[in-house]
Amino acid sequence: MPASEPGEAAGLLAEIERRCAPRWVWWSAPTTAAVPLAARVRLGACWDLAAVHRLLHGGRRDDPAAVWAAAAGLPAPPPPPRSTGIARVAQGQLGLWEGIGDDPATGPRRISAGVAADDDSVAADDDGGGADDDGGRAGGGGAGTSGAFGTGPLTADGQLDAGWLHRAATPGEALRRATSLAALALHTQDRQQAALGSLPDRRARPGRITLAVLTARAESAAELLVRELERDGLPVDRATAETLLGELIGPPPRTDADELTARRRRDAPVLTHLRGPVDLRNPAAVRAALRTVGIDVPDTRSGRLEPLRDAHPAVAALLTWRRTERIATTYGHRWLDTHVGPDGRLRGAWHASDGAAGRMTAQAGLHNLPADLRVAVVAEPGRVFVRADLGQIEPRVLAVVSADQALAAATQADDMYAPVAAQLGRARAQAKIAVLAAMYGQTTGSAGEALRRMRRAYPTALAFLDAADAAGRAGRDLRTFGGRRLRLTPAAGPPRGLTDPAPPDEAPTGGIPETARGRFARNAVIQGPAAELFKAWAVTVRAELPALGGEIVLCLHDELLLQVPAAHAEAAADLLHRSLAATAAYWAAGSGVRFVADVSILRRWSDAAH
Repeated sequence: MPASEPGEAAGLLAEIERRCAPRWVWWSAPTTAAVPLAARVRLGACWDLAAVHRLLHGGRRDDPAAVWAAAAGLPAPPPPPRSTGIARVAQGQLGLWEGIGDDPATGPRRISAGVAADDDSVAADDDGGGADDDGGRAGGGGAGTSGAFGTGPLTADGQLDAGWLHRAATPGEALRRATSLAALALHTQDRQQAALGSLPDRRARPGRITLAVLTARAESAAELLVRELERDGLPVDRATAETLLGELIGPPPRTDADELTARRRRDAPVLTHLRGPVDLRNPAAVRAALRTVGIDVPDTRSGRLEPLRDAHPAVAALLTWRRTERIATTYGHRWLDTHVGPDGRLRGAWHASDGAAGRMTAQAGLHNLPADLRVAVVAEPGRVFVRADLGQIEPRVLAVVSADQALAAATQADDMYAPVAAQLGRARAQAKIAVLAAMYGQTTGSAGEALRRMRRAYPTALAFLDAADAAGRAGRDLRTFGGRRLRLTPAAGPPRGLTDPAPPDEAPTGGIPETARGRFARNAVIQGPAAELFKAWAVTVRAELPALGGEIVLCLHDELLLQVPAAHAEAAADLLHRSLAATAAYWAAGSGVRFVADVSILRRWSDAAH
């Protein structure tokens, strides 16, 4: 229905939400949800076609044309051109498909479509479907608004015409076209849901609704959650942050000379232990300088230098310098001014899925804030933080997805490394190394013997990881426990962000080496399901949290940070435990695996044990 202004549109959405509590269907959340988010209209549930497309087909591209083509079994259309930032939208529309030309390589498309009450305007042609990316049928071919291609949003070859809406001559025509696109969105959802329903449900005790469909619902809700995180931000006490930065890196530089002086001041404690001038920002120069004082290392990474901290004063000074330099260059006064608003909230862009195994990511330091600055993350007056950290999430997930009963038995302990250590006949630290080596593909050094013991004690889990490794090396695509497609073909290489760089002797000459693909695969089949479980838990918390007057202010890997009125802190802590149990009950049904969370009530984020 038309709305003359955003406020009226938000009111209509709020009324529909109150009366019907629907599952909204749209092409992509970033622009679609902009109106209700700005008006603080809380939408409960949605089906995000772009998010589900990424789940089903992998990769990063998720514009409507690509989403429709995949659902209809058509060849992928050409990538959309770069956006000019200008989209013609008829008066009264909610920015439908705004930003249709965004480059898929640079970020998510900002496209939206409303929901029609029925899809009578879409005539399905179920005889024209093609094969989907897994070699099966996507569920029919194209659809047109008049029963024929080329007369509506679809072109003569069945592809989606991305510019069709914007070519409407009048507001009334734009509204009619928007209705057709909404109907097409519902048609696409039907096809996606059918494709998800056909995927195998690998739970020990499958439920009425397949896990892939449940994952799609959670991934869609996560798109709403990250939009709220972008809008609301993380509470930061600016005065505390300014004081901390002043102590660590000095006052804000006013001129280039001030900046140069501050840089020399940071460098001085290291240079006093080295011979001659050294560019500390050049790893080769640092390595050469360390060699002159008897420290010969193949590289100067912190992990390499940390064990040598006491070998020479220069090493300890260098490690301290790196921490300070990172804060000065990445989290300095300019960062504070840019990303912390007048309301004391740190805001940055969020992505509900990183495009590889599906982990949530954030910018502006939200996912890698240095420990020195976490003391500035302070709950607002009258409110507290309630923090929950999933304990040993990845080995517990390994027990679920591999169906290793011996490993599942170890998860009954709060600290599952203790029973693993007993099973391996090794100290807890060595048992932890063995589990991590199995998941990350480390086979040398202290991990070698521990990993051999893991193979004898937990053969089912290790066979599962080895099979994933072999698939990655062979370039065979995989699916996570929840149904996400992991693209592992040699041409594409491993998705960024989850695989370690290859050692020098494995430097790629003709593409990504097999060993790197194998390491990525064995890691992704654990990290991917762990991300799916975490998001399913987070959106379950999101659904109940408004009743306590609370909000999720941060999702950090396996950690949820809530801000709630102090009077509701204990209830929020109980919610975190209850929602984890409820999520695990369907996600890991029949596995016998126990998931645990460390929950604490805090005034400052730094009070938590990280």
